[in-house]
Amino acid sequence: MEAEGLDWLLGPLHQLVSWGAAAAMVFGGVVPYVPQYRDIRRTQNADGFSTYVCLVLLVANILRILFWFGRRFESPLLWQSAIMILTMLLMLKLCTQVRVANELNARRRSFADFDPHHFWQWSSFSDYVQCVLAFTGVAGYVTYLSIDSALFVETLGFLAVLTEAMLGVPQLYRNHRHRSTEGMSIKMVLMWTSGDAFKTAYFLLKGAPLQFSVCGLLQVLVDLAILGQAYAFARHPQKPAPHAVHPTGTKAL
Repeated sequence: MEAEGLDWLLGPLHQLVSWGAAAAMVFGGVVPYVPQYRDIRRTQNADGFSTYVCLVLLVANILRILFWFGRRFESPLLWQSAIMILTMLLMLKLCTQVRVANELNARRRSFADFDPHHFWQWSSFSDYVQCVLAFTGVAGYVTYLSIDSALFVETLGFLAVLTEAMLGVPQLYRNHRHRSTEGMSIKMVLMWTSGDAFKTAYFLLKGAPLQFSVCGLLQVLVDLAILGQAYAFARHPQKPAPHAVHPTGTKAL
């Protein structure tokens, strides 16, 4: 009798936990960008955020959605990709508006110029949208032609999660080049780390394809490296150059 009563209680509880984990998986990935988005809007300065993070996540999640057509995986992961794409487009729109407003005399650049030296440094948000649509169209067409090849599908899945695992590399490189994490939201990186740790555990528990788990672990290591930079550069800050002139509107986030 007690066992039946316990089953009656544990059944709905297990379902509730499962729904909670799925919701955290779908929306948890975008939470780290909320403080960064608010900081950029507040300061009208996007220098501390690398828009190449948006590029990495857009490519990774588009490839992940295409991978789903060849090998079905958990629905929350599919919805997560769709929501992340929308979030990255919003981040790009804000960063582009802020950058253009702060560079009044800068030369206008567009996707149609096909200039590799200024790739992903365009002056209008619509250019980024054109690039994303072009990539989606080409990648989708190739996937359609090769969907029956198991090797292609597995490679596509590996590329999707490997690209996402490299998410923090643009920020890692920027910090190394400037020898500073000034302008970077520590809250964002802490949320990256906790979110990636949760995501990797979710992959392992749900039996997601092996590529997901391996690249999730790699992503956590990159996050920890960025936190290590923040600690190291805070202890040994770079000395400012003498007589340096700091233009207005470039205060760190």
